Amino acid sequence: MEIVELKKGIYWVGAIDWNVRDFHGYSTPTGTTYNAYLILDQKNVLVDTVKAPFYLEMLGRISEIIDPSKIDIIVSNHVEMDHSSSLPPLVERIGNPTILTSERGQKGLEKHYNKAMNFKAVKTGETFSIGRRSLVFVEAPMLHWPDSMFTYIPEDRVLLPNDAFGQHIATCQRFEDEVGDEVMRHGRKYFANILWPLAPLILKKIEEVEKMGIPIDIIGPSHGLIWRKNPGRIIQAYKTWSEGKSSKKILVVYDTMWGSTEVLAKAILKGLIEEGVEAKLLHLRSNHRSDIIDEMLEARGILLGSPTLNNGMFPTMGDFLTYMKGLKPKGKIFGLFGSYGWGGGALKEIKRYLEQEKFEIWEKEMTVQYVPGPEEIQKAIEFGKEFAKKANGTD
Repeated sequence: MEIVELKKGIYWVGAIDWNVRDFHGYSTPTGTTYNAYLILDQKNVLVDTVKAPFYLEMLGRISEIIDPSKIDIIVSNHVEMDHSSSLPPLVERIGNPTILTSERGQKGLEKHYNKAMNFKAVKTGETFSIGRRSLVFVEAPMLHWPDSMFTYIPEDRVLLPNDAFGQHIATCQRFEDEVGDEVMRHGRKYFANILWPLAPLILKKIEEVEKMGIPIDIIGPSHGLIWRKNPGRIIQAYKTWSEGKSSKKILVVYDTMWGSTEVLAKAILKGLIEEGVEAKLLHLRSNHRSDIIDEMLEARGILLGSPTLNNGMFPTMGDFLTYMKGLKPKGKIFGLFGSYGWGGGALKEIKRYLEQEKFEIWEKEMTVQYVPGPEEIQKAIEFGKEFAKKANGTD
């Protein structure tokens, strides 16, 4: 791969993980990248490292530009091991570089690696001169770990925010304008599955950065493509997503055992479509949970359907609700439907789960014993129409 230069003297030296397909329960069908950035100045700086199995790949890219032993400073924006686990071997390789990180970052790195390193903790607004350039730091606790921080290079107007504004995508291209609008789809899924529960903090942090009045030409996240053509596009998208703005889209998320719940799901979908809303049918074993969460981000209504198994909900529904719970989606209304044989229980269990998390639940339910007949199918169509009106405030 050719040397990748963001601006004169600032290089991408990360690694591409073409084969990873699961990232903490998040599907990564195209893989991901671990981005690290090399800054050449009177003092040479490496911002973040890569996941340990890719250490030599990163080292090779650095070596094409400078002798790695000439790195004076390593900035660790985030302790998580996909960004820090090459730090110990790199420190061994180059000697005793200064490690700039947040106070919590220092504690986390010491705990993770139990290795003496030359740490210097930095705070928001602190400036560190490296020659003609300076590094300015912005602490970003809980975006998405307590130790997280951003590094900004004011002379080049480059922001390196680690896990903010990223995407899980592996490509030969390094910049978003080389890929097209597909990058926004990946960015949305990344936000929905990683940063959604932090939405209030994200809004405050964006406001804080805007008040600092720092111009941004390039955003270099820790995963995926680098934003250079229009970095404001992803910042504005984060604002919109964090504010919980939703469209009139409604999702029908379900699983089925012998087909009865699926018959209901399709009838309900018909009713939604007839009411004029955008609707999607998402079978839990045919769609990865992280892709359903991606669809949920901009949806207003979610209809959950499950057969009863062992007096409770179907296992895939339990898996999905457990995953969804941690992401704390706000501003959604949930409706419930399902089928049962000799005894029910699925909807009661789902409702109890949603109530515990204080989600808004539509008071009407649709449930059928055994196989839905023509009359029940028609009721399901009407159920879909009524839910569309409820979700969109037209009832």
